[in-house]
Amino acid sequence: MRKKLSIVGAGNVGAAAAHWAASQQLADVVLVDIAPLEGKTKGKALDLMEATPVLGLDVRLTGTSDFADSANSDVVVITAGIARKPGMSRDDLIGTNARIVKEVTEKVVAHSPDCILIYVTNPLDAMVYLGYKVSGFPKQRVIGQAGVLDTARYRAFIAMEAGVSVKDIQAMVLGGHGDDMVPLTRHTSIGGLPLSEFLRQDQIDAIVERTRVGGGEIVKLLGDGSAYYAPAAATIQMVEAILRDQKRVLPVTAYLQGEYGLRDMFMGVPAVLGAAGIERVLEVQLDGAERALLSASAASVGKTLDTLKAMGF
Repeated sequence: MRKKLSIVGAGNVGAAAAHWAASQQLADVVLVDIAPLEGKTKGKALDLMEATPVLGLDVRLTGTSDFADSANSDVVVITAGIARKPGMSRDDLIGTNARIVKEVTEKVVAHSPDCILIYVTNPLDAMVYLGYKVSGFPKQRVIGQAGVLDTARYRAFIAMEAGVSVKDIQAMVLGGHGDDMVPLTRHTSIGGLPLSEFLRQDQIDAIVERTRVGGGEIVKLLGDGSAYYAPAAATIQMVEAILRDQKRVLPVTAYLQGEYGLRDMFMGVPAVLGAAGIERVLEVQLDGAERALLSASAASVGKTLDTLKAMGF
């Protein structure tokens, strides 16, 4: 039996994710969105489906507003929510998107009780926490997509500055999906060589800062909406690791119960991703400065969670 991937939210990120998933023939794809947008949702799915003969892809894509059509999905990606606008922080989104995520999660769980949930909606760390509480799923099956995207941006900026292939860059970004994320420069290498062999410290510092505000940079450039190609590609890398049981070591937003000295929160950490979801959280040995940065990032996530809880979620 073929795998089934449902994507809730057929906006830019959702449609791009469906495109990436179909191009890799990972699964049959169901795009789900609200009834007023059903025409657009069906149209996007049909447009992608009509491209499959040209590309030689053996997948089915369906658009719908009925969550029953997503029943028995192996993985469900939740991108539903409003996008950031210029001048808007991720935390400004919390009230509106929390209501959307709660409702969507309840519907997904009712139809796909054994699925693995991947959240993309911002503010990410709070939304995946809400999804975890609402779903009642074990922690291994509730994941946030942030670190793969943040790390991709970090690697892209390094490649651009150093004039090397992105394929040769090994890197990891930890922490919350916000302006105080933690790119691990000490653990970053190019072709197995330290980053300092290629870039000066001031160049590295500039790349770290650009990575932290990478999402905002795209928002400003677009003028309306937010990034979608890279977030969608990052999401589908996670989906592939799960559906193909690849045991990939990826930075994902995972529920922590003592790892890194943190409890009862979702944070970006390296983990082994496979058929069971998060199969193992990996604890990187951090020095004092790195641990302080991670603690500061955790404090920011904690404040967002406090806001979420104060709203009654």
